[in-house]
This record gives sequence, structure tokens and C-alpha cells, in this order.
Amino acid sequence: MTTLAAVPHPTDRRVRMWFGEHVIADYTAEPPDALRYQAGMTRRFASLRITIEPAAPLGSPDAEDR
Repeated sequence: MTTLAAVPHPTDRRVRMWFGEHVIADYTAEPPDALRYQAGMTRRFASLRITIEPAAPLGSPDAEDR
């Protein structure tokens, strides 16, 4: 099954929530929305590591095939 997803813009940020070494949530959005999501997840899941980084640009090895 193919899932269509929006292509991230160069300014987008990727927020990931980690349980140990496993990503359990992955969210990509414009910086204000990504920061708001990160803040909410940090309050709700204080014991989990939550990272925010630039979204992978198109054509990079980290970009997912969507």
C-alpha cells in the first residue's frame, strides 16, 4: 500500500519521540508547529527523549521513500 505524504520544505523541522533506541512518534512541520508539538509531547511524556532537527532534504540518504 502506498501512502502519500507532503514533501518537507527546507525550513521544516522533524520531531521524534524515542523509547530507548526506537522511534515511537515522528512528526514533520513548519518550525512554529514543530516547536509547539515538541513542547506538548515533552510535558505529556517527560521521561521520554524528544528530539527536533531539520527535516531531511529531498534526495538525502535519510529521506524516506514515500
